[in-house]
This record gives sequence, structure tokens and C-alpha cells, in this order.
Amino acid sequence: MTRLPAVASALACAALALAVTGCGGGDDGEAASEPGLPPEGGTLDFALAAEPERLDPLLATDRASQVVTRQIHEPLVATLTGPFGDLREVSGLAKNSGSSGDATIWRFHLRSRIRFGDGTPLNASAVLANTDRWLASAQGRALLPDLAAVDAPQPDIVRFILTGPDESFPDQLAQPQLGLVSPRALREASPVEGVRVADGGSGTGAFEFREQEPDASTTVLARNTSWWGTRLRLGPALDQLVLPVEAGQDARVAMLADGRVEIADDLGASAAREARADPLLTVEGGGDGAHFGAERSVRGIEADTGVPVLSGVWLTTVGAGE
Repeated sequence: MTRLPAVASALACAALALAVTGCGGGDDGEAASEPGLPPEGGTLDFALAAEPERLDPLLATDRASQVVTRQIHEPLVATLTGPFGDLREVSGLAKNSGSSGDATIWRFHLRSRIRFGDGTPLNASAVLANTDRWLASAQGRALLPDLAAVDAPQPDIVRFILTGPDESFPDQLAQPQLGLVSPRALREASPVEGVRVADGGSGTGAFEFREQEPDASTTVLARNTSWWGTRLRLGPALDQLVLPVEAGQDARVAMLADGRVEIADDLGASAAREARADPLLTVEGGGDGAHFGAERSVRGIEADTGVPVLSGVWLTTVGAGE
């Protein structure tokens, strides 16, 4: 099970020590049941600024593609929170990690009982199938420039060996382009187009690909009823995501203001100011300029995630005083 390619890359999840220290939230505790929570379900309409070019995560270089594929394909490292104001922070596919004393070797312990949508188990072999692809491609090597080798000392442990110390390596593994893909889907991938997401079952994420209009003007994702996070009460709280495309920023804000969509993505400064001026809308986003506007009825959006993860998002009726 050893992989020793002569290339370098890097990964990330915490920073302390392998044989000595571990990192990553391993808490599988369920949230306490609370009366009066909004019901799960419904459709979230999320306006994209451009057509998704590729839904293969490694080839998804544009924001629209990354927004869509991140809901289907999960990276090895993530921190998740549940819907309905759940404040827990639960680790993703790697439930914990640790590094060697000099941060050149990183070990990731995988969660058990997780399968891709096509039934393939998520184990060390599946992770190695993905890392082989990363190390063999220019895209993967650019994302992980310090990675020298990967192996699997146990079926549920993957070890990454770097060319030099990197205490932020787990953060690199959280990039949406490093979303894990089923080995079966990788074997059947097109040399040009990459993974055929429309065939179904390529990811472990909270949503599955349902359909895309021929001109890619609208993409529809549906709840993954077998998502591993559901048993930990992490969602998804939505039945469906509908992602129409509208290139004009002002037009996306207008769609938001008149209720045709609940979220309008990728707003520039002027469009964000316009959305903020509406008391029924909020604006979220980080320093990368990729702000998005949301109706006040939308809950669970993280402001600083860059590409939003929508498993913990839910819709609720907003009181008149809010």
C-alpha cells in the first residue's frame, strides 16, 4: 500500500506532533434535542455568477464549479457544524490527525462506516487512489507542493511524508479541489473531462448530483440520504439545492431582493453595498472579495469559509422584529 512518487506536495489539519500529539475534533457527540426547531426540508435557490465548468473537484478551478462540487465531494480535512444553531465543531472524514516532532510526517485517522455514493468504502486505499492522482497531475502537485510520498500503515490511517516541515499541512488538505472521489469513478473518468459526476455516486458529501440543464444554466443537487454526517446530526437540513446562473451582479441582487433566490453568490463591493441596504438581506464573505448576499430566512452560512458548505444551512421563518 505504499506510494513513493518522486514529487513534492503539502497538506494540513493542525500543528503539533505525530507520535506525540494529535489534532482534529474527534467528538461524535450528538446535539441535544431541542423543542420548537424549524422543520428540515425545502429547496435553497443559490444564484451562481457563472456556469460551473467542471464538477470534477481536482479540475474545478473556477468558483462556481467549486461551490457545486464541494457539496458532493468532501476533502479529507474539514470542520462541520450542524443546522439550527448547533455550535459543535465536528471534524470531517479524518476524525483526527497528528504530526511527527518536526512536522514532516502527518498521520490522518479516518472515520469508520463511510461509503461513497456508489457503495465503495472510504478507507486508506480509497484515499491513496486520490493521492496517486494528485501526485501524477500538475493540478495536484500545485496544490500540495511539499508532498513527497503517501502510504497507509493501517486500513484506517493514511500517512503523508513531506519534503520539509509544514505545521499548516492539514489546512491544505481542506481545499475544495482536493475533494475525495470514489476509486470506481476515478477508474471510469474521462481523460479530458475528468470524473463524470452525472453517473452518480462519486462523492461522500451531503448532496448528490441530480441534473444539469444542457446549457449548464441550472444545476440541481439533492440530499444524500446516506450521508455519514446525518447520524451525527450535522444535516443536511435541505432536501434540494437549485443553482441557477446569472452573470450580472445587479441582476443577482435583484433576484435576491424579489425572492427568486435565497442566496446570490460572488458579489463585488458595489453589489454587496446594495444588498446591505436592504433590511431583509445580509451579506457574508471574507477578504477574498467573494461575498454573497442572503435572505434573512437563511441560517447556518459560515462567513469566512470562502466556498460555502451547505450541509448545515436551513430555512426558517424570520420574525418581524429581526
